[in-house]
Amino acid sequence: IAQFSEVIRNSKTILWNGPMGVFEIDPFANGTMQIAKAVSETDCTSIIGGGDSGAAIEKLGYADKVTHISTGGGASLQLFAGKKLDAYEVLQDA
Repeated sequence: IAQFSEVIRNSKTILWNGPMGVFEIDPFANGTMQIAKAVSETDCTSIIGGGDSGAAIEKLGYADKVTHISTGGGASLQLFAGKKLDAYEVLQDA
């Protein structure tokens, strides 16, 4: 947690996709809670991708302290990797 938090606090952009454990079960939630806290306290562009990550950041009360939350984790990763998004391509052709 300390190593991840240090990197996060020194970042200008954060893309977080996937919780750091089974955050829904209290004994396994600490990693996700601490990373969410570090992201929420960092002055950066923070993009949370994926339904589980979005649910975690909302459940922990940090949703208003991040730049963007997307429920499309896989699509977010594709977009950032420079790949085409099938749904977008279909809409462009319509």
